[in-house]
Amino acid sequence: MDQGTLLTLIAIAVSAGVAGGILAGLLGVGGGIVIVPALYFALSFTDMEPGLIMQVSVGTSLATIIFTSLSSASGHYRKGAVDFSLLKLWAPSILVGVLIGSAAGGLIDGRIMMGVFAVIAAVVALNMIFARQSDGTTPRSFSKPVWAGFGVFAGTVSSMMGIGGGTVCVPLLNFLGYDIRKAVGTSAAIGLVIGLPATVVYVLTGLGAEGLPPFSLGYVNLLAAAVIIPLTTVFARVGVKIAHAIPQRVLRLFFGLFLAVTSVRMALDLLRSLT
Repeated sequence: MDQGTLLTLIAIAVSAGVAGGILAGLLGVGGGIVIVPALYFALSFTDMEPGLIMQVSVGTSLATIIFTSLSSASGHYRKGAVDFSLLKLWAPSILVGVLIGSAAGGLIDGRIMMGVFAVIAAVVALNMIFARQSDGTTPRSFSKPVWAGFGVFAGTVSSMMGIGGGTVCVPLLNFLGYDIRKAVGTSAAIGLVIGLPATVVYVLTGLGAEGLPPFSLGYVNLLAAAVIIPLTTVFARVGVKIAHAIPQRVLRLFFGLFLAVTSVRMALDLLRSLT
């Protein structure tokens, strides 16, 4: 990696850290939905294979989510927006999904991961923009096996996409009747359950892989992570303040529109990689 490409990677990592931190606090998404495309864009300037670029982007994003989720969740906790009973119910099944998704993500073609990223983001965007908003006063519930199924799905998809879980968990919790702010706060805490084990798996499955960029430990690029983590940790608190200061409908629309843009961007990247 030449000096110009290295400086480009650092500059994009700085931008992703600021934007990812704000969105992590604002939307409970862990910031990965910004960080993954940003890192993919930066690493596309190298001669790495597109599939390998995606794996490094996802693995590095998950490493940053560990710290971003801690910052975001603590901010939401102080505002009473983390449901610990729900977290306790859901965390074990999410962990199972994380182990499945991160193991698959470290072994399959990265272009499959790009397709998963684009499709899931588009579906969630449509739901958040057009679905009728729950009033958050009468939460619905399902049996524990159904909750477990949701958790495995959320953990699998999130670890393959390199995100903190909010992309899947926020709209699902809001559909079930949870207040959007509590859904965001609880999803921020779920990001830690996803980020820590998934990062370990991406490090292990990437050890010895050829063509990795400098300063990589498995599929985690330590240089990019070192730039992004301090920024996301600080700016997640900014996002928390914004989330508790704007109307719920505005929060849903912002979340949906952002995911729509991200989905289109990733789909275009996938088409370019195939051609």
